[in-house]
Amino acid sequence: MSAIDEYQPPLVAILRGLTEAEAPAVAAALFYCGFRILEVPLNRPGALECIRLLDRIKPSDALVGGGTMTTIADVDAVHAAGGRIMVAPNFDPAVMRRARDLGMFTLPGVATPTEALAALAAGADAIKWFPAETLGPSGLRSVKTILPPSARLWPVGGVSAGNLHEWVRAGADGFGIGGRLYEPGIALPELESRARELVAAWRAR
Repeated sequence: MSAIDEYQPPLVAILRGLTEAEAPAVAAALFYCGFRILEVPLNRPGALECIRLLDRIKPSDALVGGGTMTTIADVDAVHAAGGRIMVAPNFDPAVMRRARDLGMFTLPGVATPTEALAALAAGADAIKWFPAETLGPSGLRSVKTILPPSARLWPVGGVSAGNLHEWVRAGADGFGIGGRLYEPGIALPELESRARELVAAWRAR
């Protein structure tokens, strides 16, 4: 079992556009509902400040990090803020190597068998199957057949409680969920409802 598997359920809450003001309440709601991995994409203002804040308030069994990490500078900044997971839309060997050197979990984005095999050979902890809504469950199923049994594929993009089971049947080992879970300004009761549905869907798989 790889260390990333210790964070259960393997559902990444993608908090794009999170602000410092709402971060504590959003994180508390997600942790309460069962989420244990939070990702703040760097391509919105205030992301590093939010990562720093979330790192201070997370439970001991939770993981916080950055998304849309495309440069070595991104890795250094997220690590300095307390982030310990690197999520990227692409596979860049140099960026992933830096994250691994710093002891971060790595989830590079791939869309082809060639990229998937290269990312695994470079030591990826899990693979972000992206953009999942375009590649589809059938694409994931086909790629999974040529990967080592230990490979972890986590679809990101368009995943919801309603289609999670279909992805699991195709071989998905975890998921990243963005707009179907969190949107800037979302009311906390709605966020909690979506979070509970997703965690329940995973447990019922």
